[in-house]
Amino acid sequence: MTDSSRRALAVFDLDNTLADTAHRQHFLEVRPRDWAAFFAAAPADPPLAEGVALALETARVCDVVYLTGRPERCRRSTLDWLAAHGLPQGRVHMRGNADRRPARFTKLEILRRLARDREIRFLVDDDELVCDDAERAGFTVIRARWAAKSEALQEAQEREGRT
Repeated sequence: MTDSSRRALAVFDLDNTLADTAHRQHFLEVRPRDWAAFFAAAPADPPLAEGVALALETARVCDVVYLTGRPERCRRSTLDWLAAHGLPQGRVHMRGNADRRPARFTKLEILRRLARDREIRFLVDDDELVCDDAERAGFTVIRARWAAKSEALQEAQEREGRT
């Protein structure tokens, strides 16, 4: 049962929704993929203007929550990045360090948990599989199509459960 006395939640992905990962994609294009370097470079991500503007606008009427496939070990740098770019404060849900399930599973699990207590106004994500599954589960989705697509990142999201 949702608590209708509290503001609805707007759920935002980070990578390629709010943060431009293009400068670190090359770490995923090698074999084996260099995940440590990929995540270590995240603090240098430039913000994506479209996603940031949507988060700021939405924060006027909803509580913002962040839902990322980044591992928990990246929490401090992720929180610092959000603050440095003026994004709204909000809870950050991250993947467990050893969780290698595809993002479409981990994110949908967290969305369903959040929806037990609060209305989810919408999810904003760039991962088409996450978006498809969230829509099938009855969530409203805004597809973040403002970042350049990366085949290496898409493959990693689905097959390796890393982001």
